[in-house]
Amino acid sequence: MNQAWHRVGLASEFPEIDESSSIPGCKAFSIRPGFAAAPVDLEQPGDLKEQVLVFKYKGKVHAIDHRCPHSSFPLSQGSLFDIEDFGITLSAGITCPKHGWSFDLFSGAGDRGNYRLKVWEVQLREEEVWVRKKQRIG
Repeated sequence: MNQAWHRVGLASEFPEIDESSSIPGCKAFSIRPGFAAAPVDLEQPGDLKEQVLVFKYKGKVHAIDHRCPHSSFPLSQGSLFDIEDFGITLSAGITCPKHGWSFDLFSGAGDRGNYRLKVWEVQLREEEVWVRKKQRIG
């Protein structure tokens, strides 16, 4: 099934986030089939089920489901970190503050159990950020 791309804003509207800033530069959008992406108030996000969280970390724009796959808690309240091994950065992750579970921002793999974070595809088109649900292969 071909998923639609959704414009979520200019790349310049997403400030760089680091480990110490929690996620104040992120934005959440309600994505419903047949509708344009609609911004979500992070103070009162409502139903997280159809929301994507978009942010820039270490120069790369990421898009993930807004809700934690383990606890359904809003990941906009989470914290970002580098996944390292012997001082070499291998990937990046996000930790949900509700129970401390973490997920890889590229693969969606969790650090516990079989929970996986849904990671969205991101495209930069002439300074605009577009997102869509990752396509299933096969």
